[in-house]
Amino acid sequence: MSLLPFWALKVVVALLSMEDQKVDDYTVKSAADLGPLILVRLEKQRYWVEDNWFCRYVKVSVPGERCSYTFPCYRWLVGDKVVVELREGTAKKISDDTLPLERSHRTTELLERQKIYRWLAWAPGIPKCIDAKSEADLPQDVRFDNEKRSDFEGSLQYALLELSLKKLAIKFGKSWNDLDDFKRIFWKLRSPIAEYTMNHWKEDSFFGYQFLNGSNPRMITRCKELPSNFPVTGDMVQSSLIPTTTLKEELKKGNIFLIDHAVMDGIPANVIRDKAQHIAAPLCLLYEHPEKGLIPIAIQVKPKPDKDTPLFLPSDPPLAWLLAKMWVRHSEFQVFQLLSHLLRTHLVVEVICVATLRQLPAVHPIYKLLAPHLRYTLEINCRGRTQLLSPDGIFKRVVSTGGDGLLILAQREYKVLTYRSLQPKFDFLDRGVTKLRDYFYRDHSLMLWDVIQNFVSGIVSLYYKSDLEVEQDSEIQAWINDVAVEGFVDFDWCAWVPNTPCTMRHPPPTDKDAVTMDLIMDTLPDISQSCVQMAITWHLGRAQPDAIPMGQYVEQYFTEPAALKVIDKFRKELKELEEHIIAQNEGLELQYLYLCPSRIENSITI
Repeated sequence: MSLLPFWALKVVVALLSMEDQKVDDYTVKSAADLGPLILVRLEKQRYWVEDNWFCRYVKVSVPGERCSYTFPCYRWLVGDKVVVELREGTAKKISDDTLPLERSHRTTELLERQKIYRWLAWAPGIPKCIDAKSEADLPQDVRFDNEKRSDFEGSLQYALLELSLKKLAIKFGKSWNDLDDFKRIFWKLRSPIAEYTMNHWKEDSFFGYQFLNGSNPRMITRCKELPSNFPVTGDMVQSSLIPTTTLKEELKKGNIFLIDHAVMDGIPANVIRDKAQHIAAPLCLLYEHPEKGLIPIAIQVKPKPDKDTPLFLPSDPPLAWLLAKMWVRHSEFQVFQLLSHLLRTHLVVEVICVATLRQLPAVHPIYKLLAPHLRYTLEINCRGRTQLLSPDGIFKRVVSTGGDGLLILAQREYKVLTYRSLQPKFDFLDRGVTKLRDYFYRDHSLMLWDVIQNFVSGIVSLYYKSDLEVEQDSEIQAWINDVAVEGFVDFDWCAWVPNTPCTMRHPPPTDKDAVTMDLIMDTLPDISQSCVQMAITWHLGRAQPDAIPMGQYVEQYFTEPAALKVIDKFRKELKELEEHIIAQNEGLELQYLYLCPSRIENSITI
């Protein structure tokens, strides 16, 4: 960079304190030409009181010239005598750095980060996590900001207090009298989906619909032949089929599907207030009816058929059939919360997050690509371990797999978790559900996957021209090694409580004719457990006030025009997808809008 005599640089610093945000301009003079700018160094000292600052970026320009240089920061300056060195914003691989100063800066940055972000084996047989006993042990750079922290803690307390008052107004620790009693805690913060569920949850068609587009739509598989431990005969289910067909024919046509919760078999049940809870591992056979949609036609609550394990059918007494469906939904709650949500989402992404912070410097293009999508992940996971999963956490208080069961369940699933199963295209193909009708989750997720893949490929192709360049990038190889070897070690709708009960207080029935409403009410979560389930469901499922939608980057890590062009294309494709989904949902009584990009956060923050 050529400078005129009295070399003067205009420096713009964007800072955010705990109280306010401001952008300051400075003029920096130099007696000599500085040449190309490689680093900007910020120093902070504390004066009298704690005055931590969050620096968004530094911009440097030469008065009278059009060129300027941006140095992204997005870090907190905490404490006294803090020194932060920032690289110019152009993304660079290690092979792009030729100066010793550039190379040493990369090395120093990673060594410092590796001291701060350490691996911890939280429990055997599951992915490793960040070494932090609680969120208070995390560096400020990965903590919630004040608005997020206040809302997160305040909303949970508000929900628990609201429902605690309702609970005390009813009967503490007692069973409900009948199913309509649950409406007494179905409070003012209900959602349209929860309200629809309350009104339709008993219907077989809605029961089947939830396996396609509910909270856990990844379990349904095509059934080519009946499992040997599920002795359903054609005569048993003929009344559920159209008259002109048979079970054998529908199996051949690919219209029979299975939900198998074998992963739940033998999981130890929780003990809540000195009362043993109960767990089952049900099998559910479903039929894609040409008029009624996907409907259940047979349920076996335990995996091993015997005289005390009846097969439940839609032709059974209505309460017996309803309770059988509740047992399936109860297992769905456990699988969704602990396997789909905790393991396959939070814990998997935490490994990526920790490895990224440990192995990729801020100037690396893949760090810039991933950083916005890792916002708040470490804190929300730490809070989950201390507040939900700990020995005195909410799962231990109200969920049937709380205590030892949740860890055993996660360990069991982790043994069979594959990278292939995390990719939608392969997941739907392997489960044989590519032709299921009205599977909006499948259709939307495949379209969204293509948009994301195009974006990622577009960014990566700017910096890597061949597979060989990827192989020769020592930082990328260290990153993937940290993910695979350290992090993964051996890696190869719930608000309406009766629809998805968090626990069951009686074992599955052995006599279909003996099922009464009293038995159902004594089996479902009691008033106290129901209130906690509803509070947590609302707290974790509501829209976050500071949510950043997918593709909207408030932090600009990339500065070069080519990368910004790819980001603009990504946003355009997300907008087009959103318009397609909204148009597809027009006229539907129960709309499926979960995968609208505007409703998907950039990162896992809840």
